[in-house]
Amino acid sequence: MTCNAKTKAVALTTTFARTFARIIASTFASVLMAFSGLASAAGDADRGKLLYQQRCAACHSVDYNGVGPAQKGVFGSTAGKAPGYVYSDALKASTVVWSDKTLNQWLADPQKLIPGQKMGLSVPDAKERGDILAYLKKAAAP
Repeated sequence: MTCNAKTKAVALTTTFARTFARIIASTFASVLMAFSGLASAAGDADRGKLLYQQRCAACHSVDYNGVGPAQKGVFGSTAGKAPGYVYSDALKASTVVWSDKTLNQWLADPQKLIPGQKMGLSVPDAKERGDILAYLKKAAAP
């Protein structure tokens, strides 16, 4: 191998190593961001109970329908399908299945997730949404 060929081989190896390092760093950053979203969804159930009472209980109950539907068993259920509540046409037509992700989106901006729905409240703070969801997971389990 000539000196020029060795130089090219070293340059290619260095370029490959840098590219590989960038890919690993980018992947690691994506994984961290994904887990940080899960951490905020985990939330504080005790704080979530207080927030639920302050923001949600005027219309919702875990156990019974009011202005809004009961939330017992909400995780894993399809939006607009719980018996005994009169849903908007938008929710009845929805195929959204309630999960951490979709409930978080719903609380952040109900109209964006399901246009035409009738809930007039949002929870813009991600930490508060995570706390409310932590409470609902605990309180609304079937």
